Amino acid sequence: MSQLNQLLGEVKDLLRQQVKETSFLRNTIAECQACGPLRFQSPTPSTLVPPAPPAPPTRPPRRCDSNPCFRGVQCIDTRDGFQCGPCPEGYTGNGITCSDVDECKYHPCYLGVRCVNLSPGFRCDACPVGFTGPMVQGVGISFAKSNKQVCTDIDECRNGACVLNSVCINTLGTYRCGPCKPGYIGDQTRGCKPERSCRNPELNPCSVNAQCIEERQGDVICVCGVGWAGDGYVCGKDVDIDSYPDEELLCSARNCKKDNCKYVPNSGQEDADRDGIGDACDEDADGDGILNEQDNCVLTHNVDQRNSDRDIFGDACDNCLNVLNNDQKDTDGDGKGDACDDDMDGDGIKNILDNCPKVPNRDQWDKDGDGVGDACDSCPDISNPNQSDVDNDLIGDSCDTNQDSDGDGHQDSTDNCPTVINSAQLDTDKDGIGDECDDDDDNDGIPDLVPPGPDNCRLVPNPAQEDSNSDGVGDICESDFDQDQVIDRIDVCPENAEVTLTDFRAYQTVVLDPEGDAQIDPNWVVLNQGMEIVQTMNSDPGLAVGYTAFNGVDFEGTFHVNTQTDDDYAGFIFGYQDSSSFYVVMWKQTEQTYWQATPFRAVAEPGIQLKAVKSKTGPGEHLRNSLWHTGDTSDQVRLLWKDSRNVGWKDKVSYRWFLQHRPQVGYIRVRFYEGSELVADSGVTIDTTMRGGRLGVFCFSQENIIWSNLKYRCNDTIPEDFQEFQTQNFDRLDN
Repeated sequence: MSQLNQLLGEVKDLLRQQVKETSFLRNTIAECQACGPLRFQSPTPSTLVPPAPPAPPTRPPRRCDSNPCFRGVQCIDTRDGFQCGPCPEGYTGNGITCSDVDECKYHPCYLGVRCVNLSPGFRCDACPVGFTGPMVQGVGISFAKSNKQVCTDIDECRNGACVLNSVCINTLGTYRCGPCKPGYIGDQTRGCKPERSCRNPELNPCSVNAQCIEERQGDVICVCGVGWAGDGYVCGKDVDIDSYPDEELLCSARNCKKDNCKYVPNSGQEDADRDGIGDACDEDADGDGILNEQDNCVLTHNVDQRNSDRDIFGDACDNCLNVLNNDQKDTDGDGKGDACDDDMDGDGIKNILDNCPKVPNRDQWDKDGDGVGDACDSCPDISNPNQSDVDNDLIGDSCDTNQDSDGDGHQDSTDNCPTVINSAQLDTDKDGIGDECDDDDDNDGIPDLVPPGPDNCRLVPNPAQEDSNSDGVGDICESDFDQDQVIDRIDVCPENAEVTLTDFRAYQTVVLDPEGDAQIDPNWVVLNQGMEIVQTMNSDPGLAVGYTAFNGVDFEGTFHVNTQTDDDYAGFIFGYQDSSSFYVVMWKQTEQTYWQATPFRAVAEPGIQLKAVKSKTGPGEHLRNSLWHTGDTSDQVRLLWKDSRNVGWKDKVSYRWFLQHRPQVGYIRVRFYEGSELVADSGVTIDTTMRGGRLGVFCFSQENIIWSNLKYRCNDTIPEDFQEFQTQNFDRLDN
């Protein structure tokens, strides 16, 4: 384009010169006509013809008028013609003809910046990314040599290129982000926060009434201590130990709100009539003017108390209006009780045709052809239409061998690690080999432990092993190790994608004395999304057992008897494998001899007891009396520990328990707190009767028991006091 403009300028100059030359010739012709021959005189001889006036002197031609020089170049007329001055800046030539100079040959631009030659002159593009400086433009060689473009490196670190409080290294044209600065902790993804340390009081951010916990990623979290509630940075008194403070706290977390039942644990804070008084302590929970004890819909406003089917639930809250169903069971949660729902599991197949009426299975597969679908068949490979399961281990009697080499509660024929303890049966890559005996849990080709491992994301395939912050944990599983979409900080089992939150909404009822009708079976009510259980009846011994099995586990909860009636047993279980094999922690209020003397006289002493149940008879009168009795009973129950204080539980008082179970070494320890005071501690107890199992709660002849704010966590870490215990025992043996 610049060359075309130059040519057009030269053509314009040439036309202008031709116009001037044409004008010059026209004037010359006119002058020649004026200087022609004299006119003839009159023929009168006496009259003289006057001479013609002399011609004006001719002006020598001016060559510069035709503008023969290059545009902008001075033209000087000479005797011999004309002379042109020097070419303009940015051009080279003789003045008549001038051509553009390429200043870019003299490298006026910064290294790497494009130089654009103009006519005349040049232009430098903008400085490269990561640099700053002017866009230089000029004309001529001299300018190009003396006005080089200067680009200065941008210090991105000054502009906050990296996470605040992290190391930033500026380099020419770019930068690099490093770790957090001393005194800070985190990384470029999570940010660098002021270093907090549980070990250094000056760096501990927690309330004096909170526990400081350092997590795997280096984060510090604060948890209010037993008898206190809040966000961990602010903690207030919590007399009922349900994780809500007695008074409002100056913090924004949910657990900073005032407890709507100060003296009765209700970790869900349910309040049906929204009057600010929780249902657990509101005498008229639905606010219809009818006290709970007389109300046939305790949580639903129904002044008329209409009850079409005469069960214990009024029409306003009955999920089967015209069918008596006191259990109100609703398997598919569609609001229609099983008793009147023709498709209980909601799988689109009517109950009468469904081979698993309470378990969704649209495919209706039935390998053994016994009329019971595989989805609910306790022996899917062996015909057992009656589904008998005497020992309540979820394996039908027809295929139950009870051969369990490793003692983890799974018989060898179905155990995915038959010789390695793994009650959880976790199999991340679904290859049929449990993680505990699989050397590549995620099947990504990187062994879990041996070279070229260890795999930095053992449960998530990542063959490239990317680890940008070099902390030993792969990028893909940095904050969610098992990739279950629940971050490790709140995941109760961060290395088990099948278990994320504490939940007892699905549970198995186990009646330990099924014969006779002296007492009714327990009535379990589950609240707070499965984190609270209430047992309302004075009943036979019974269990509510969750379906999740654990290897090592920590289990805690708040125990509260919300009545002044009766004085019997309540507690919790762990390591449940079947109705003859489990551990139970049980607490009796007063001393009492069981009213049925057969098959033997059973005497209960007050206080907390830890028992290992390994019954040869299973549920029935022998096991019933053995559970009641304080002490060992042959072929039934062994007493592992008893609180030497012989103190019973108090009416309407909350207690918090903490259980640690490490079945791989037989470690058991349980602690009880009343408020913030430790009132009982089993110390280190070693027993390997059950190598893992399921969790649940236990009651025996005691009503109105609340198990609130329940929490479980997978934990295979061996506590430090186990080593101390072993050392002390070895020293004792040596002596």
